[in-house]
Amino acid sequence: MQDTTPGADDFASFVHATGTALYRTALLLCGDHHLAEDLTQTTYAKVFAKWGRVRRSDSPTAYTRTVLLNTFLSHRRLRRSSERPVDRIPEGAADGADPTVRLDLMAALAGLAPADRAVLVLRFWEDRSVEDTASLMGVSPGAVRTRSSRALARLRERLGDELGLPVTTTPPASAWETR
Repeated sequence: MQDTTPGADDFASFVHATGTALYRTALLLCGDHHLAEDLTQTTYAKVFAKWGRVRRSDSPTAYTRTVLLNTFLSHRRLRRSSERPVDRIPEGAADGADPTVRLDLMAALAGLAPADRAVLVLRFWEDRSVEDTASLMGVSPGAVRTRSSRALARLRERLGDELGLPVTTTPPASAWETR
């Protein structure tokens, strides 16, 4: 059965072009493959409902990422006291030098508040500037810098304990934290 909705072909092309990157961002935000799929699907459903207006905007991709971020934060607010299932780690080989470091990083990220996690994912995974991150999250650039610094310090504490790394009390100043 063919979809006769106006712009459905454009939307299908858009989803095909942006789906993998959006799913990866969702996975980093939530840390759960199943929830990442749900967040991605919910995001695309919300975007499709407004596709006529979104496709004419300056950046449908930026709008979609904002919807994903808001969907994630809303999901965490609504379900903050619910149980979290733990899925089994696959036995296959992982890309990278040490898969346990990646697992430790994902576990440490999962222990952060949703907004802290969102700031770190936007700033360091997606390599966005402080201003872009502030705009996406609807906060001031100063709030992004503060939240980023505190979230990195919490991450260092957790990873230092788990990996036996030395923990510094103040994060080192670096050029990429202020851009």
